[in-house]
Amino acid sequence: MQRQQQLTSWLKGLFPGEKFSLAPASSDASFRRYFRASFEDRTLIAMDAPPSHEDCRPFLHVARLFEHAGVHVPHVHAEDLEQGFLLLSDLGSTTYLDALNEGNARELYGAATRALIRIQLASSEQELPAYDEALLLKEMRLFPEWYVRKHLGIEFTDAQSSRLETVFSRIVANNLAQPRVYVHRDYHSRNLMVAEPNPGIIDFQDAVYGPITYDLVSLFKDAYVKWDEELVIDWLIAYWERARRAGLPVQQDFGEFYRDFELMGVQRHLKVLGIFARLYHRDGKEGYLKDMPLVMEYLRTACERYEDLKPLAKILNELEGGKA
Repeated sequence: MQRQQQLTSWLKGLFPGEKFSLAPASSDASFRRYFRASFEDRTLIAMDAPPSHEDCRPFLHVARLFEHAGVHVPHVHAEDLEQGFLLLSDLGSTTYLDALNEGNARELYGAATRALIRIQLASSEQELPAYDEALLLKEMRLFPEWYVRKHLGIEFTDAQSSRLETVFSRIVANNLAQPRVYVHRDYHSRNLMVAEPNPGIIDFQDAVYGPITYDLVSLFKDAYVKWDEELVIDWLIAYWERARRAGLPVQQDFGEFYRDFELMGVQRHLKVLGIFARLYHRDGKEGYLKDMPLVMEYLRTACERYEDLKPLAKILNELEGGKA
């Protein structure tokens, strides 16, 4: 409540004499909170990011990079880094998750991939942290730590841990061999808004410079919405053709590109299972538990398809049987 009072005071200082109301707009898996400030003639979004927990500077930096790339992100109207407040343009309240259906999916995903290509074309190695081996491995290790040990209550044997590390090494080798671009890192249906121009893009503060297929995995192997693989391949081919025409360094062979997409997906889904388990056990956010089965389905399907991932498929089978 104190933070909200501070935020209200800050806004009153920015708009002396103007009346406005504040209402919760959304929250995410971090300490950030968002409020919609409604004035007589417009609405704006106020971000509350307590400096003891959150650093607004990455958000500001990526917002400027993406805005310069020509995509629709919240424009920053005012900032107070000392208090942890930002004032942003309002992209509305309709997410892709709210709006997607079989009738509009091709159009919405087409807009999302065109925006992604603009972001990728603007990439510069110097601007964002590297999605390097250390970070890729750190993320995957959330799986044994939080999903297996904490959530399932299972301790891996030495042999299982060794097999897992072997697969981790194979996955990372593939990920690091991929062409590198700007990576939003959570480019999915909850962070894409139905807006004009479409899509509005939010929650990009963790962006990195890394594998070109990563955001496509977030988009098409979304933890919150499932599509038939035939549709996903269709949409991926459309992206791949556009990307090649635009001069992005995608694989020349679509089959190789799709394999890269699949292995990148395994890295992401191991991480996501660990994060969802951590959000529940550490942070008391149980809403993500219902999304775990779909993430596991994505993971299992890919692991059963590729020889390099068979040891991980075996581990998943063992976990399902409750074996340690």
